[in-house]
Amino acid sequence: MPLHFDLLIRNGTCVLPWGAEAADVGVRAGRIAAIGVPGGATADHTIDAAGLHVLPGLIDPHVHLRDPGDKAVETIPTGTKAAVLGGLAAVFDMPNTSPSITDAERLAWKQAYAEEVAWCDMGLYVGGTKTNIPALADLETGRGVCGIKIFAGSSTGDLMVEDDEHLERVMRSGRRRIAYHSEDEYRLQDRKKLFKSGDPYACHMEWRDEETAFLGTRRLMALARATGRPAHILHVSTAQELDYLKDFRDIATVEVLVNHLTQVAPEVYETLKGFGVMNPPIRGRAHYDAAWAAVRDGTVDTVGSDHAPHPAAKKLLPWPDCPAGLTGVQTLVPVMLDHVNAGRLSLSRMVDLMCAGPARVYGVVGKGRLAAGYDADFTLVDMGRKQRIENSWIVSPCAWTPFDGMQVTGWPVGTIVRGHQVMRDGEVLGRPVGKLVKFQ
Repeated sequence: MPLHFDLLIRNGTCVLPWGAEAADVGVRAGRIAAIGVPGGATADHTIDAAGLHVLPGLIDPHVHLRDPGDKAVETIPTGTKAAVLGGLAAVFDMPNTSPSITDAERLAWKQAYAEEVAWCDMGLYVGGTKTNIPALADLETGRGVCGIKIFAGSSTGDLMVEDDEHLERVMRSGRRRIAYHSEDEYRLQDRKKLFKSGDPYACHMEWRDEETAFLGTRRLMALARATGRPAHILHVSTAQELDYLKDFRDIATVEVLVNHLTQVAPEVYETLKGFGVMNPPIRGRAHYDAAWAAVRDGTVDTVGSDHAPHPAAKKLLPWPDCPAGLTGVQTLVPVMLDHVNAGRLSLSRMVDLMCAGPARVYGVVGKGRLAAGYDADFTLVDMGRKQRIENSWIVSPCAWTPFDGMQVTGWPVGTIVRGHQVMRDGEVLGRPVGKLVKFQ
């Protein structure tokens, strides 16, 4: 009797942990049942992936879906729909919402809500504050919680733990890896007085300069080494930090954003103005080159979008009155595929950064690779497809992207979440099937 599966993916080139191979994949009960399937096998549903690469379901480990918050900017339903249209099978959502996710009651609301309305699977960060430190050890083990997020420097929202005393207390409350926004708040506030409303947008990288980021990271590494608490430094943006963090591989992992791998100052501020303002800032060519060198030598563990939408009208305000933050969850995969086609990294390295890397850093259970027994999450990509990214494609309510007009080669054409095809050829299918990601 022939083998039977719920889903068969035929004729694709699978990016496996040991390399790319032509292989058919069989799925049962939402998990990978077989890689390498006999020709006579049958299935309830079959996808012909001829000419396509079959990747493990890609993950964006750094998004701000603003829910609860302003539904005219973003929500979990719209943000996860953007994710699956962009080829992502899971996203990890930040806690600086309104109100912030900082206690058990708010976390419970978000856990239930996400599993009702999300199109892809979700991990949830819990925000650390000076007042909830005693609860963090329990909160970090909550269902679907990917980790604690600490803002050591001010950004969007009201979360902040800027002083060494409270940072050390956070590190001694719990055991899992903590994700940090690393900028030195004292230097930020001291330098703020040097600028005024209406200054050029490029002043953003002068205010939040390299030393602001590097000083923040040096302080965090000293505390992490003293306490033994593992750290994940988010959106590392300077050559100095990337070089320094090589000496802390025992205690620290590293994220770089797609923007810091794609956009360069001062040109980004001249062309995009407020639509190029984010924290930490997009910097000059030397830092761009250092980011790519760190991707190539293995210093970088994860790549994310830091999807952080704001209303277009507010991004049009003069600097620094325009809010910091850019959209990116829908464009992360196409832009990274374009980098692959340009020869800046291999497709296997991209998968490592956007799937195996997040799984390794955050302790994801059952995701991160194409392997028997793992969740049946897949991103199907057409490496030869040429497409222009346009604002009209963006489904987030804010309806803009800093990559508007960018021509890319390589495009996601299918997203499958635990055996459910939720996107095919630019069309969202069925109903939301997202669940909370499981963590060790």
